[in-house]
Amino acid sequence: MCGRYYIESGWEGEIEDVVQDIDRRIRQEQFIGDVHPTDLAPVIEMENQRLKLNICRWGYSLSKGKNLVINARVESVLDKPSFKNGIQYHRILIPASGFYEWNQLKEKNMFTRSDSTVMYLTGFCDWFKNERRFVILTMAANESMKKVHDRMPLILEKEQLRDWFSNDKMKAILHQKSVMLKRQAEYEQQSLFW
Repeated sequence: MCGRYYIESGWEGEIEDVVQDIDRRIRQEQFIGDVHPTDLAPVIEMENQRLKLNICRWGYSLSKGKNLVINARVESVLDKPSFKNGIQYHRILIPASGFYEWNQLKEKNMFTRSDSTVMYLTGFCDWFKNERRFVILTMAANESMKKVHDRMPLILEKEQLRDWFSNDKMKAILHQKSVMLKRQAEYEQQSLFW
């Protein structure tokens, strides 16, 4: 779940209302379009009690030559030794305009918020071979996603962003219900059977 997301132009305007500091590398690169695993992407982190926009690479490489880990389940993240350091000490938010998911018929669906141009996906990062890498947290899908997939990213409301970095509030956030999303499909196979 959540194997690709995208960032549309104009996202910087809303982010500038949220963060107090922006890494200069972000201003030099565009970061517009699809974001795939192993790509560098903008992330929001807490530094000296200020929200800062920085850059991080998507995907943990936990074992040599094995699959890249791009997501972590909220239900088990606190119990997994590979994720313990990241979820406890290096939580981040991933700004996205939307994300893609494919149904059983391999039809691409796009999910966005109907009330905002940016959604804030939860995640965390850690260091691997002198490089920071992140994963996105996923949870059981709500009604807006269930037709397409049984998992979805844990998405925060704008007023919860600072709460994500609070050790006391993080555990409650892991168990909250997710926001309803708007679904769009480029093409959807119609069934002859009901």
